[in-house]
Amino acid sequence: MSENLKEQAYNAALEIIVTAGLKKGQILVAGCSTSEILGAQIGTESSPDTAKEVFEGIYEAAEEKGVFLAAQCCEHLNRAIITEREAVPCADIVNVVPIPKAGGSFATAAYAKFKEPVALEEIRADAGLDIGFTMIGMHLKKVAVPVRLKNNRIGEAIVLAARVRPKFIGGDRAHYDDNLK
Repeated sequence: MSENLKEQAYNAALEIIVTAGLKKGQILVAGCSTSEILGAQIGTESSPDTAKEVFEGIYEAAEEKGVFLAAQCCEHLNRAIITEREAVPCADIVNVVPIPKAGGSFATAAYAKFKEPVALEEIRADAGLDIGFTMIGMHLKKVAVPVRLKNNRIGEAIVLAARVRPKFIGGDRAHYDDNLK
């Protein structure tokens, strides 16, 4: 089953990276409930082994495309973010290390695998994967646009995805739409 989870995670991550048109250096945020993947209620069956497999699949897709991955912690750490220092060279770093029951298994796997992991209170990512209703929206740039994935399950968890687009400021939206044709 674990290789299947890694493959499902890789396929979902690759799909959102391609669909969102992410470029090298942009950021993909992922939140992941291993409990939901295993068919349990979020926060009840944390699984470091499941997290490692899912993380490896997403991380592999992100690395192939030159995209930085940001892993969202659970609510016990206020949904803090774990990412590579290189992704956020000027960000305000916070002092925390996630563990499975305080931060979540997925963020713990990220912290263990990243070359130089750092924790942040927030990030403004260019696209996101929400695996098992983890509520990643707070870490996306404005304006988030839902993306319906073909690869919309990892294990038993539903996978939601989003990309971002620039805000429309002023002007006539109808005029803008006409210029796109």
